[in-house]
Amino acid sequence: MRTLQDINELRATLRNYRLKGQRIALVPTMGNLHAGHLALIATARQHADVVVSSLFVNPMQFGPGEDLDAYPRTFEADQRQLTEAGCDLLFAPTVSALYPNGLAAQTCVHVPEVGEGLCGGSRPGHFDGVSTVVSMLFNLVQPDVACFGEKDYQQLAVIRKLVADLHMPIEIIGVPIVRADDGLALSSRNGYLSEQERAIAPTLYRTLCELRDALAQGESAEQVLQRGKTALYDAGFTPDYLELRDATLKPVAVSTRHAVLLAAAKLGPARLIDNLSVQLPSAATD
Repeated sequence: MRTLQDINELRATLRNYRLKGQRIALVPTMGNLHAGHLALIATARQHADVVVSSLFVNPMQFGPGEDLDAYPRTFEADQRQLTEAGCDLLFAPTVSALYPNGLAAQTCVHVPEVGEGLCGGSRPGHFDGVSTVVSMLFNLVQPDVACFGEKDYQQLAVIRKLVADLHMPIEIIGVPIVRADDGLALSSRNGYLSEQERAIAPTLYRTLCELRDALAQGESAEQVLQRGKTALYDAGFTPDYLELRDATLKPVAVSTRHAVLLAAAKLGPARLIDNLSVQLPSAATD
């Protein structure tokens, strides 16, 4: 695997792949890789001849007081894992390379509607930072396909709309959530959890499963969600949101059958997110 930091060198390398008619896949990451990231690489390998991963802790998507400085950086370990996973090229730019004029002067990409509410509501500007850096990476790499995890359900929706609205010829593939044996969705931020908090953390997934089953049986969405919030509080979480949306993140309607439960909750220093698909009966929103 080659590791590049220079934009011009990246473009020249990718140009050679294209001249050979090779299909290119991109897997953007912020590093501190785990099995969930490696599943993205494996999926990308199935859809392309050349797999490119980026490693960049993007300051634009962190708000004031968030964990930019504390975000784990494990570059050498990440390199090893990507090499073993069969990644062909790692692009690891510096902040000054991508934002040479600073964040305040940076052109920003805003994706309306799907980026509002949920994580976008509690983290103002977060998805502007995500959509801006992803647009930049898409422009630099010009992949045929890009893989993103379904754990960040709203982020995936933002990326899909970004690509559709800007007519980018990129296939976006959502990769299913990878979980620990106890159900906890894998995340780089799980490393913030103490041993006691890590034992509590799977309660988030178990709660979503219980709510999914109740909704599928026709219980009132309002009552089910309130019960879920109470269960999370009782377990030691501070819920940020717990909501039921349709698959496009719009509010559920009487006609909605395919929906998604989305949750974000603080547990100690970690903000955990998760989601679960729900099949609604006709009475679920009555």
